[in-house]
Amino acid sequence: MRIATALGLLVLLPSLLTAQKNTVPTERWSNEKIWYSGTFRSEGVYGIRSMADGVHYTSLDRAGKGNAVVKYAYATGQAVDTLAKSAVIYPDGETRIAGYQFSSDEKKLLVSSNQESIYRHSYTADYHIYEIGSGTAGAALREDGKPVRLATFSPAGDKVAYVMDNNLFVANLDGGKPEAQMTSDGEFNRIINGASDWVYEEEFGKDRGFFWSADGQYIAYYRFDESDVREFSMPMYGSLYPNAYTFKYPKAGEANSLVSIRVVDVSTGRNSVLATVDSDNYIPRIMWMGKTDDLMVMRMNRHQNRMELLRFDLGVLAERGSPKGEDILVEEAPTHVPVQDNFTFLDDGTFLMTSMKDGYNHLYHVRPGKDDKQLTSGNWDITSVQGYDAKRKVVYFAGSWAGATQEHLAKVDLKGRMTVLDETPGTHGVRWSRTFDYAIHNHSDAGTPPVYVLRDRKWKPIRLLKDNAGLKETLADYAVAPREFFTFTDDAGEELNCWMMKPTDFDSTQQYPVYVAIYGGPGVNTVNDSWGGTTYYWHNLLCQEGYIVVSCDPRGTPKRGREFEHSTYLQLGKLETEDFIDLAEHLSAMDYIDGDRIGIQGWSYGGYMTLLAMTKGADHFAAGISVAPVSNWRFYDSIYTERFMRTPQENADGYDDNSPINHADKLEGPLLLVHGSADDNVHFQNAMEMVDALVAEGKDFDFFAYPNRNHGIYGGNTRLHLFSMMLDFVKENL
Repeated sequence: MRIATALGLLVLLPSLLTAQKNTVPTERWSNEKIWYSGTFRSEGVYGIRSMADGVHYTSLDRAGKGNAVVKYAYATGQAVDTLAKSAVIYPDGETRIAGYQFSSDEKKLLVSSNQESIYRHSYTADYHIYEIGSGTAGAALREDGKPVRLATFSPAGDKVAYVMDNNLFVANLDGGKPEAQMTSDGEFNRIINGASDWVYEEEFGKDRGFFWSADGQYIAYYRFDESDVREFSMPMYGSLYPNAYTFKYPKAGEANSLVSIRVVDVSTGRNSVLATVDSDNYIPRIMWMGKTDDLMVMRMNRHQNRMELLRFDLGVLAERGSPKGEDILVEEAPTHVPVQDNFTFLDDGTFLMTSMKDGYNHLYHVRPGKDDKQLTSGNWDITSVQGYDAKRKVVYFAGSWAGATQEHLAKVDLKGRMTVLDETPGTHGVRWSRTFDYAIHNHSDAGTPPVYVLRDRKWKPIRLLKDNAGLKETLADYAVAPREFFTFTDDAGEELNCWMMKPTDFDSTQQYPVYVAIYGGPGVNTVNDSWGGTTYYWHNLLCQEGYIVVSCDPRGTPKRGREFEHSTYLQLGKLETEDFIDLAEHLSAMDYIDGDRIGIQGWSYGGYMTLLAMTKGADHFAAGISVAPVSNWRFYDSIYTERFMRTPQENADGYDDNSPINHADKLEGPLLLVHGSADDNVHFQNAMEMVDALVAEGKDFDFFAYPNRNHGIYGGNTRLHLFSMMLDFVKENL
């Protein structure tokens, strides 16, 4: 797909530069300012939650030494009430509210504190129930004060379900027996009830594993049997004898959990099994179908190229025992079927969902027993769905119809009539009120920090919320390099999207070294017409030091349809490496670029691509920085890896031909390899195996490990240390 405005090099909306025309930059970029000081902190509109009436929202604001849940009016932005204060809920006067949720009648709050992360999404916390307006301390969810997971109000607000010690519990808030235990066989690293195992949480994006029915009679929940999943251990340093953290992690081709979907009658505690899958199948999603007693179960095979939606009628549960699932939709693909959450269940028994079945991700009205109605179409992808306005029967969504570097907003009705809300180039996002009467709209582009505007349902602006004027004023004292968007055609004939940043004292008669910043893998674009945040400031620091910075989205990246995005199927790394080599050749042909000084850097999948570029592409890249990379897909988890590669048993060549470990002998230029020792996602094993392969080939390289740091490598002084080391490496080797 061609970018609508990218016909060669083009600076998009240089509003930031316009503000600097009469200002001579006096300040210099530094890693201390970028990663530690907060000098370039941007404003945003965070933590906004619409109330049921759609005309008010709440926010968690500071209040004295603590914080408070404050109610505001959308139309004016004025506070109209303080619903809860941490100083009242917690008698100690020290504890702060970390999170909260309303009961359906908005008369109670379930507040959390002392959150402790487990993995990417999951955490434990202390929970209290607070009666709004009572002015009395919150009641602890558990009298023993033991932290729990995933506490959630029942639809009537008279109960709270939660997970503790891998079992599902229900607390009764309106008298009677205070607590009922719904399951009893939960055990760490063996049985999980009501939550997800590691790989479901990471790759299907959900840690919640239980869901209330609309009438509160049932809870549908996951049960994971991890008994056959092999364990992975990470040493945690900081004591005389390091402790080993051991958890279940299914690697590619290895056994997965056995998963069953069960339903418990909350009043009787009776459990029933609805659906079960073995190690070679998945259940990525379950959901109640609107206000009915019908439960939808999404089932997929291990290759993830066949997806079934089954409906279970819980209305027959009391009559005949566990109901039998009814197939209501089957979708297959030659590669894989993406898992998505864009389901909306309508009162007439039909539902809305997105699908790539025509080659692009579009919205469909699924009518069981009739043909599906496609509501959007064209050579572009829906990138997100914001919601369905049942009153006006329209769906709000974002998409890439203006090109893969752009993201715009639109709505479509059930007849397929689509209206674009804003055609301003750049990247748009929105959060609607519950009734879709108000929208908090944010927009940025490559030269403009985010601007937040409150709009009505007809998209007319009501008032400016945040415009980051303070950040713009700060940046006016710095030399800011614009991102110049361009395309080039790779050797396979594909036009690829790129951007370039040049030193602000750029001289076309000189030759410059190049720093290629990449990700290059499924699901992520780095070439976006949007504000870049701290990464953009880091790239400006490199420009200040005399480097040209370039990024490129190779084949296999999203927002360009199935054929482009899934072109790397069974050969992750192969086509992307070819595209980055073609990029290096394209850059080398430019008069102002020194083709002998092109470096490359990436993190995670980008770290993997950096290792391949520095080995298979050694003739084109002079130096590389690989952070937290996969070095062999055999070491990564089953769901992600097999979605693109199938299993190692089926596709051994695909795994081995594109493993940097097997190309260690080709390394020529300087390489910096960095990894966190407590990375539960891309294991430290990847770095160790790469180090071993490089040592075996007698290769010189730099290696640095961050103790007890996970995949994000952050905390305290860590990011400043990492990027200072990276800058030193770049200066020394480019």
